[in-house]
Amino acid sequence: MFTKILIANRGEIACRVAATARRLGVKTVAVYSDADANAKHVAACDEAVHIGGSAPRDSYLQWQRIIDAAKATGAQAIHPGYGFLSENEDFAQACAANGLVFIGPPASAIQAMGLKAESKRLMEAAGVPLVPGYHGTDQSPALLQAEADRIGYPVLIKASAGGGGKGMRAVDKAEDFMAALESCKREAINSFGSDAVLVEKYVQRPRHIEIQVFGDTHGQCVYLFERDCSVQRRHQKVLEEAPAPGMTPELREQMGRAAVAAAQAVGYVGAGTVEFIVEQPGGYDRPQDMRFFFMEMNTRLQVEHPVTEAITGLDLVEWQLRVASREPLPLRQDQLQIHGHAIEARICAENPDKQFLPATGTLAVYRKPAHVAFLPPLPQAGAGRGEGHVRFDDGVREGDAISPYYDSMVAKLIVHGRSRDEALARLDAALAQTHIVGLTTNVQFLRHVVQSGAFAQAQLDTALIQREAVVLFEQDRVGQATAVAAAVAQTLMAERQLETSDPFSRRDGWRPFGLTQRRFDFDYRGQTLSATLTYAHDGALHLAVGDASGGLAFSSAADGAFELHWQDQRLWVHTHTLGEQVAVFTPLGATTLTALDALAHAGEVAAEGGRLTAPMPGKVVSFAVKAGDAVKKGQPLAVMEAMKMEHTIAAPADGTVAELLYAPGDQVSEGAELLKLALA
Repeated sequence: MFTKILIANRGEIACRVAATARRLGVKTVAVYSDADANAKHVAACDEAVHIGGSAPRDSYLQWQRIIDAAKATGAQAIHPGYGFLSENEDFAQACAANGLVFIGPPASAIQAMGLKAESKRLMEAAGVPLVPGYHGTDQSPALLQAEADRIGYPVLIKASAGGGGKGMRAVDKAEDFMAALESCKREAINSFGSDAVLVEKYVQRPRHIEIQVFGDTHGQCVYLFERDCSVQRRHQKVLEEAPAPGMTPELREQMGRAAVAAAQAVGYVGAGTVEFIVEQPGGYDRPQDMRFFFMEMNTRLQVEHPVTEAITGLDLVEWQLRVASREPLPLRQDQLQIHGHAIEARICAENPDKQFLPATGTLAVYRKPAHVAFLPPLPQAGAGRGEGHVRFDDGVREGDAISPYYDSMVAKLIVHGRSRDEALARLDAALAQTHIVGLTTNVQFLRHVVQSGAFAQAQLDTALIQREAVVLFEQDRVGQATAVAAAVAQTLMAERQLETSDPFSRRDGWRPFGLTQRRFDFDYRGQTLSATLTYAHDGALHLAVGDASGGLAFSSAADGAFELHWQDQRLWVHTHTLGEQVAVFTPLGATTLTALDALAHAGEVAAEGGRLTAPMPGKVVSFAVKAGDAVKKGQPLAVMEAMKMEHTIAAPADGTVAELLYAPGDQVSEGAELLKLALA
């Protein structure tokens, strides 16, 4: 076993590798860019070396700097993680040339599986089933069109050197082929430097099922069962699970043997994944009719490897280190078993309702469910319950920024259960306990997928998200009125914490006669929601939100939660306030509101044309200007007090104060003009 390794990656995979190395007593060296100077993975390792600028091309793709760092720190081997240099044969060769062990397959295996067309020719020779298609070197458009006509439509055009869904086009009819081919080639040359393509039959209702393989330097190779990765957006995985639902023992063995044959055909060593497209001609309820075809081989550890660890109880990173140290595989094929069911959800900084547009921002609030870190639970513990069955792999901490330089994935949430139903329930509960505020994420979308009938019933194919769009997108599971009630309750609790023992400072609505009412306004996805809170003489509260109304009560609880009672509902609620945004988390779901403070924003709209009015009744506390003063946009002009809180009114634009219409201490009514401003 090595005594020190360098981890040539960042984020959660770097932390993941460091955790196993630490358990084995292996020292670790991190590398980092300018953007990652204070990153979690840097703190997770024993040493760290700066390798360049924030952009990957200036740091994590600079393999000579990484090799120099390994040699300078005395590392014996380099673990590439996934992405970046993990499938770069030149980097693997450079490691060997510098006396360093590349913790991955031989460069020759990376090269052989790197080009789709070449790998398919190798697989065909090895007897691995292939999708009917054309993988030849003649790239003339006329020949490609003829091959597509021969295969039969629909067909799929794929960049031979492609990956990640780029350089890929589905074609339904012959007259659309040439335009799709030109588009595919343009994208391929821009993304991969080669416009070579292959043409394959487009499989109907396809599932994406992959086999985890492991080979050693002693000629042994095993498969560690399968993972279903069919739930995808933009050809990228969203949820992965093991074992694949509906998999028969016979099909599992066939696919496993085919995967081993594929690995042995290229002399594979280490962790790899053989990916298959699986056709379901008989539908979701007839797994016995499924047919599988080789798609590609990923010559590295996969993002979704934790689900395999969960059902086998094995640490695949440990296996990588042992195999790279030229040890034999720890187990034979007949010693491997499946225990229970595991599912992984990729938590990403993105907006699912806007075509999964990546998001950036700061993790102002980052609360995780009770979990274990990195290492898989033992399968024999599968009969029990508890946090040992929830795993959370990440490379960030609260307060960290999600930058535009790297992948949008924030974390991976992995759950394990005795059955798929138990794992599903555990995943939904863990997602509900995952609170992220400060940027948009897909956490609620993941809950929608997990709760959908199609996913729950394992009606899986790669078009599930598009097929179930009506129930997955733009869904408000909390309810607008309930969210407003929670936000109002949060405001009232915050006010109570500031109150003194002085009875005249209490905000309980007491009056010698009549009732007291307060108005709250919120923005919800561009819609203004208004709520009226009424204080009764006995201290009871009544809240009306649109047509919904009822008594409002709340009580604080542990861990920052409170119990909300409204309209015969009883919910445990967490709220997190960030500026004017109020994030509301409930067992039903989560949503975000923006509190509209009319006084705080008075005068911000230039359309007011210099006429600044009081948006609600209150008292003028002070003016910060006098007649004749020149002011700049955003400059404070006056301070008002309303509901025992002070609010600053700012200039909507550059201009000159023409006249002050009130004096400090004056009470003003809603809509009263406070001062006149001559705009510049």
